[in-house]
Amino acid sequence: MLAGLQNLTFEFGARAIVEDATWHIHPGERIGLIGYNGTGKSTLLKLFAGEYLPNKGTVERSRTTTIGYLHQDLLSFDTNESILQVAMGAFERVMQVQKEIDQLGKELEAEENEEKLIKYTDLLQEMDVLDGYDVEHKTEDVLHGLGFKQEDIIRPYKEFSGGWRMRVLLAKMILMKPDLLMLDEPTNHLDLPSIEWLEKYLIHYQGAVIIVSHDKYFLNRMVNKIVELYQRKLHIYSGNYSFYEQEKEVRLELQQRAFDNQQDFIRQQERFIERFKAKASKAAQAQSVQKRLDKIDRVEEASIERPSMKINFSIEKVPGKIICTLKEVNKQFGPIEILDMASAEIERGDKIALIGANGKGKSTLLRIIADRETFDGDRIWGHNVAESFYAQHQLEHLKLDNTLIEEMQTAGSKKTDLELRTVLGCFLFSGDDADKRIRVLSGGEKARVALAKTIISKSNFLMLDEPTNHLDMHSVDLLADALGKYEGSLILVSHDRYFISKTANKIWEIVDGKIVEFKGGYEEWVAWKERMEKQAKQADSTNNNKKSAQQPDKKKVSPAEEATPVVLKSGPTIDKERQKEKKKLQRQFEELETNISRLKQEKNKSELALADQEIYSDKLKFQEAEKKYNAIVQELSTSEQEYEKIFEIIMEMGDN
Repeated sequence: MLAGLQNLTFEFGARAIVEDATWHIHPGERIGLIGYNGTGKSTLLKLFAGEYLPNKGTVERSRTTTIGYLHQDLLSFDTNESILQVAMGAFERVMQVQKEIDQLGKELEAEENEEKLIKYTDLLQEMDVLDGYDVEHKTEDVLHGLGFKQEDIIRPYKEFSGGWRMRVLLAKMILMKPDLLMLDEPTNHLDLPSIEWLEKYLIHYQGAVIIVSHDKYFLNRMVNKIVELYQRKLHIYSGNYSFYEQEKEVRLELQQRAFDNQQDFIRQQERFIERFKAKASKAAQAQSVQKRLDKIDRVEEASIERPSMKINFSIEKVPGKIICTLKEVNKQFGPIEILDMASAEIERGDKIALIGANGKGKSTLLRIIADRETFDGDRIWGHNVAESFYAQHQLEHLKLDNTLIEEMQTAGSKKTDLELRTVLGCFLFSGDDADKRIRVLSGGEKARVALAKTIISKSNFLMLDEPTNHLDMHSVDLLADALGKYEGSLILVSHDRYFISKTANKIWEIVDGKIVEFKGGYEEWVAWKERMEKQAKQADSTNNNKKSAQQPDKKKVSPAEEATPVVLKSGPTIDKERQKEKKKLQRQFEELETNISRLKQEKNKSELALADQEIYSDKLKFQEAEKKYNAIVQELSTSEQEYEKIFEIIMEMGDN
């Protein structure tokens, strides 16, 4: 065990965050820590980190366990050092040894000293053991994986924005390789390529990882255990987020059944007591039944207590067919070209997700559409368009000294204070909350205020920049559902793949300064991208094979010989061998065809087995079925790749 909580209770003021919690963390576990906003997930991480002390119980850590904790408060750190130097701070001992080696080297150049020479040799050996000569290369690799370009890594840390600074600190944390790595909303600051890189890295991480995240895709791919903080208790599930959702449903159903059965039993006993407590012959027995009833452990009803925002977008007027047209738009930041003669059109009913790596200009394009950014070219609004723009920086632009009511009044909705209080109630601000100052709100609460301001605008065209940041998973679900029912049009930037898959019917990418449109949802786009990449690799492989066939091993020849094409004539022996090889390939091709057909049938059967709800109540059966399904999918994928490869070779061989 690396760390754990034993019968722990922690109270924040008069409010209990967790009561009598026990949780043990082991090497190799990748844990998703989930719960509604405000339940205390970050507080739990701070207990592990030693920043808070429990009121009761213990936080257990072995003396050798190292803990790394990435959280928002780290952004207060500032320095003139380059981001490479900051990230290399992970190798504290290596840096110290290198410093001592450099110093001793200078001293030995000036004067020979046997004692210093021995120490110098020992330090060189330690440097070798620590693999210290490779740390700069390792650091660069991690920084590149998290989206930094080579020219960026020598820039001062203080030049970067909060999101990029958090990436540097994440790189440093990863390079430190602590036994327990705790990440609080790491994907909030990453684009899709960086999230995918982080997934690949953490899947092979040797220590334990605890992740607080609202990104369902990330949790599904990353974690093998879910710990839910709910009603001040820790509920542990062995599996990813999808397994947790299914298993929780089963648990609630069983709990409800137990509650109903117990209520039936209690009612029977109470009827017995009521009927016989006044009779002398039965009074003692009735009293005994009452005592047993008083001692019974009551099963709670399986109702889910959760804060629910009521998000209902409405529109006042219907726009024309075209919402916005971009014609030959150019945008540059210094030498960096974002858009080059880019053109696109947004139609009524479009729900567009702008996706891609950071630095490609997604938010810039969104600001151009919203008329918040200067550019060259034309941006033309359609007829009757009423737009509303929600951006990450809007949270920073909320007036801190305003009350919530005053801030809502700035949206220009012409609603009365009573109506505005009702809207705030839908966003979980009830009663006196409406008179709170913006400055005392958390990040999640500020995001809800900004969203509420967007919604009361009754716009028929929404522009949303990272709207899910600071929202918990339940709130993300509610927002996705509301946008799915929204009768207007929208364009959004988000790194949350689950949210994109639920809301978008078109995908936009910025490629070489142009806007490339895909007509379809996120999952269709991913499948299309994979097919395109596969075809590109096959085309490269085919071209390389052709080049190899056309370019035999070179020998030294004169310029005159080199200029003369060499025609290779194939004799009877070569033709015979070629026919023999072709027949062999055709047999393999037919066998693979049969095998692929069989595997597809097995895959269908396996999918039906996994669709059976009963399998999720038996963890071993579920794991066995899932293992079998994954093995079939893997074998099918390998067979299809081999099938396509042999098909390409047969086609190249032609009829000869």
